[in-house]
Amino acid sequence: MEIKVYATLRAIVGGKSITLNGGAPMTVGNMIEQMFAAYPAMRGELLRSDGEMHSAFHFFINGRDARYLDGPETIVTAQDDVRVFPPVGGGR
Repeated sequence: MEIKVYATLRAIVGGKSITLNGGAPMTVGNMIEQMFAAYPAMRGELLRSDGEMHSAFHFFINGRDARYLDGPETIVTAQDDVRVFPPVGGGR
């Protein structure tokens, strides 16, 4: 499964995307745990000190925010377009 990452996450993973092993469908929650296993520094970036996910991060599955689907229980497959967007600031 390929996951495209943006902004600060690219420095952690060393590129524009990461590939997780396994072709079987999984939940977004399982996907996140696999991301943490492969890139431990990502845990500190995505989670608050209380262990909950920062609300500013968005996981898009086929262009739709997982929050508005089934949240961490949203099923993803290797064929899905998965993108992770960290908070972005700037502008005027």
